[in-house]
Amino acid sequence: MKEKIRNIKKRVSVLFFLKRLDIYIMSKFLGTFFFSLALILSISVVFDINENIDRFIVSKAPLKAIVFDYYFNFIPYYANLFSPLFIFISVILFTSKMAENSEIIAMFSTGMSFKRMLLPYLLSAGIIAIGSYILSSYFIPKGSETRIDFEASYKGKRKTNFAKNIQLVVDENTIAYMERYENYNLTGYRFSLDKFEKNKLVSHLTAKRITYDTTATHKWIIKDYMIREMKGMKETIMKGEKIDSTINMEPQDFLIGRNQFETLTSPELSKYIDNQRKRGFANLKEFEVEYYKRIATPFAAFILTIIGAALSSKKVKGGMGLNLGLGIALSASYILFQTISSTFAISGNVPPMIAVWIPNILFMFIAIYLYTKAPK
Repeated sequence: MKEKIRNIKKRVSVLFFLKRLDIYIMSKFLGTFFFSLALILSISVVFDINENIDRFIVSKAPLKAIVFDYYFNFIPYYANLFSPLFIFISVILFTSKMAENSEIIAMFSTGMSFKRMLLPYLLSAGIIAIGSYILSSYFIPKGSETRIDFEASYKGKRKTNFAKNIQLVVDENTIAYMERYENYNLTGYRFSLDKFEKNKLVSHLTAKRITYDTTATHKWIIKDYMIREMKGMKETIMKGEKIDSTINMEPQDFLIGRNQFETLTSPELSKYIDNQRKRGFANLKEFEVEYYKRIATPFAAFILTIIGAALSSKKVKGGMGLNLGLGIALSASYILFQTISSTFAISGNVPPMIAVWIPNILFMFIAIYLYTKAPK
C-alpha cells in the first residue's frame, strides 16, 4: 500500500513538473517572439520616419494622422506580414540557448520524448496562428483602409480614379458596358446596356453619359440615351435626354484601387469574389490569392515551429551561430517561395489556392524529414 502511494506521489510530481515545464517553454517562445517582433518593428518605424519625414512636412500631414492613421495601422500590418519569419527565428534562438545550457538533455533524461517536448511549442504556435488569422481577416483590413487613405493624401500614392472598357453582368441575361469611368465626377462615358431572352437581343440601350447617384443604392442617371426594343420582326426606338434607372452595379464593382483587396475583411472578400465571378469579371486573382493566403499563413506557424525545434534541439559546438544561420536561410527561402508562388498565380495559370499552399506543402515535407532526424 505504501509503495502504491509512493508511485502515485511520484507520478503527480512528474505531471506537476511537466506542467511547469510547458509554461516555461511557452513563456520562452512567446516572450522571444514578441520581443524580437517589437525590436524589428521599432527599427522599421524609425527607418520609415526617416524616409518619409520630408513628404509629411511638404504635404503638411497632421501629427495625429501620422501617429493614429498611419503608424497605428502600419505596425499591425507588418507584424502580421513577418510573423512566420519571427516565429522561426524565435524558436531557433531560445531552443538553441536551451540546448547550449543542457536543458534539453535534462528534459530527455527524465524520459520525455521529443514529441512530448513539442507540445508547448505547438500550443504557442497555435496562439500566434489564431491571433494572426483574426487580425488578418477582421482587424487589419479596416486599418489598411485608413492607412491607404493616408498614403493617398500625404505620401503621393494616388488612388485609382478611372477605369476603361468595363463589361459586367449586372443581372440575369443583362450585360453593361462602359468605355471609360471617372470617379472624380462619378460619370461613365459611352455606356450600353443589353438585355437578352433565350440568347436573343431584345433591348439595346446606348448613352453618351451615365452618372452614379449617391443618394440611393444602384441608382444611375442616364443622359442622352437611345433605347432599341426588338420584338420579333418589330423594332421600336425611343430617345431622351435624361432618365433615372436602377442598375445592379456600383463604382467599387469595377473601380479596383491599389491594394483594394487588403481593405476587405475575409467575409467581404469571399462575397466580393463570388459576386464579381458571377458578373464575369476577370481580374480577381489578386483577391483570391489574398483570401487563401489569410488561411494558409497561420498554418505556416506550426510547420516552421517544428522545423525550428528539430534544427536547434541538438547541442552543437560553436553555439547557436550555425542554427541561427540555417534558420534565417530557411525562413528567407519560405518568404521567397511564397512571393514566387503568388506571382505565378496572379500572372500565370496556377490556381490561386494551390499557389498559396505550395510553400506550406514543400516545407511540411522538410519538417517531417527534420522531425525524423531530431534527437529523441
